[in-house]
Amino acid sequence: QVQLVESGGGLVQPGGSLRLSCTTSGNIYSLGWFRQAPGMQRELVATITRDNSTVYGPDVKGRVAISRDNAKNTVYMQMDSLIDEDTAVYYCVASRYHIFARANVQYWGRGTQVSVSS
Repeated sequence: QVQLVESGGGLVQPGGSLRLSCTTSGNIYSLGWFRQAPGMQRELVATITRDNSTVYGPDVKGRVAISRDNAKNTVYMQMDSLIDEDTAVYYCVASRYHIFARANVQYWGRGTQVSVSS
């Protein structure tokens, strides 16, 4: 079982930035983030493989950058130019396969709240 521990969520004003981190219990192939806003389905935000192949969701492209440190088993996501619609619970995810959709996810973190509000 892979353990995922998220950190870095919080309250930020529109236009601001946040950096989320997630440390895993092992060096797993694909890591990333999904999010779920109230009343909405979980959606892919960004994922990255061990060899740095990335996938970004259409709503965040250009505002989000995902990276990972394989030596630390940690994935990072820098979010800039945040808007109200980015408010959601953000879940760290992991899989032994490339993550293109929710069906590819094998492990989920508990989630961290990101709130964008003035």
